[in-house]
Amino acid sequence: MKARIHITLKNGVLDPQGKAIEHALGGLGFAGVDSVRQGKFIEMDLAETDPGKARDAADAMCQRLLANTVIEDYRIDIDE
Repeated sequence: MKARIHITLKNGVLDPQGKAIEHALGGLGFAGVDSVRQGKFIEMDLAETDPGKARDAADAMCQRLLANTVIEDYRIDIDE
């Protein structure tokens, strides 16, 4: 199974990297770009064949290592 994990900063958490991207895009002539938020995307193959167990494993990985749950949210997509 393939797990795709999208990790983003929680609302209200300052995102200096997103702000730098927003500023750089403006400097390159891309007008009308506001509120840029930067995140992470992780894709992995899991040996698990049960979608529920694969999701549980990916969730445990996020809780223990991949995401800082104090300041980040995450979403897991599982493809068979």
